[in-house]
Amino acid sequence: MKKYDYLIVGTGLFGTTFANLANKNGKKVIVIDKRSNVGGNVFTEKIEGINVHKYGAHIFHTDDKDVWEYVNSFSEFNRFTNSPIAIIGNEIYNLPFNMNTFSKIWNDVITPADALRHIEEERKEIVGVPKNLEEQAISLVGRTIYEKLIKGYTEKQWNRECKDLPAFIIKRLPVRLTYDNNYYNDIYQGIPIGGYTKLIEKMLEGIEIRLKTNFFDNEDYYKSIAKKIVYTGAIDEYFNFALGRLEWRSLKFETKILDLDNYQGNAVVNYTGHEVEYTRIIEHKHFDNTCVSDKTVITFEYPSDYKDGMEKYYTVNDDKNNELADKYRELAKKEQNVIFGGRLAEYKYYDMDDTILAARKKVEEELKNG
Repeated sequence: MKKYDYLIVGTGLFGTTFANLANKNGKKVIVIDKRSNVGGNVFTEKIEGINVHKYGAHIFHTDDKDVWEYVNSFSEFNRFTNSPIAIIGNEIYNLPFNMNTFSKIWNDVITPADALRHIEEERKEIVGVPKNLEEQAISLVGRTIYEKLIKGYTEKQWNRECKDLPAFIIKRLPVRLTYDNNYYNDIYQGIPIGGYTKLIEKMLEGIEIRLKTNFFDNEDYYKSIAKKIVYTGAIDEYFNFALGRLEWRSLKFETKILDLDNYQGNAVVNYTGHEVEYTRIIEHKHFDNTCVSDKTVITFEYPSDYKDGMEKYYTVNDDKNNELADKYRELAKKEQNVIFGGRLAEYKYYDMDDTILAARKKVEEELKNG
C-alpha cells in the first residue's frame, strides 16, 4: 500500500496550490523541496523589517475573481499598483508606453491623435514581414520608442543584439492612449501583506513538508511511497537530459541595505540603456507600505547566461529549444503516474494566476478520474 496519494516535488505556486486543493479534497499529500524554505521563486525574506523578494519582483495580478478570492483566503493583499519607470542616460519615462511617455518623447504630443501620428509615421520604416525582433518592435511602436525603451533592455536581457533575435519574441507591445501608468490591465492587483512566504505557509498548513530534500537523491524511494508524483522541476532534468539540455536565461542579484529611508521613490526602475549592465533596480519597501523601517533594501538585477547551480528563470523560445521541449513533453505523456506542472516542468512562462489556474485544473482532472 502506498502511504500517500500524492508526493509533490517543489513548493512553488504550482506545487503548493496542487497540495492545498488535493488536501482539501481528502487526499493524503506530502511535499518536498530541495531548498531550505518554501515558496520557490516567490520566497520573501524579512530584512531590516522589509519583505525582500529574494528571486526577483513578484506582483500578483489577475482578471479571474475566483483566483483573487482564493489567494486572499490565505492572506490579505494590499492595493499595490505596478507603475515602473524607465531610465536611459539622464532621461526618465513612464511605463507601460502611455500618454505620459509619448508627451515626454515628443514635445508636440498632447492628445492621443498626436501620439498616433508619430507612431504611425515611424512604423512605415518597416515594409513587409519583420525579419527579427528589431524590425518587429519598430513595426509596432516606431524607432524612437524602440531605441530608448526596448533595444538596450532587450539586448541585456538576452545577451544578443535585437537584430539576431527572432521577431516572435515580441508579439505585441502595449500602447495606451491614456495618461495611465498602471502596468497591468487586470482588475485585481496586489501583494500579500507580510510577504509571499507567509501566503505559501498558510496554503501548506496541515500538510507534511520535508525541506532540504532532493527528489533525485532517492527517486525510487519517493516513487514508492505515493500513488502519483507531481513534479514541478525542470523537465529535462527529470529525464536525466536524455535528449539534450534545454536552454534558460538566468539572473544575478546584488542586494544592498542602505541607511536611507527612500532610495529611488519607486518599487521598480528599469534601466534601458547599455551605460549600465543591470536591467533594473528593485526597492522592496515600496511593494508593501506596512513595512516599517528607517532603512531600505535595494536589489540590482543582472541578466545572465544559465550555468549549473544557478536558478532557471526564462525559457529560450527559439525553434531549437521549442522543438526539444516538445520531445520532452512527449516523453512526459508516457511517464506513468507522474504529473508535470509549472514553469520548469512545462518549459513555459507562467504568470502567477495562470500557475494557480493550471494547478487547479490538474486537481480537478485528478478528482474526476478518481
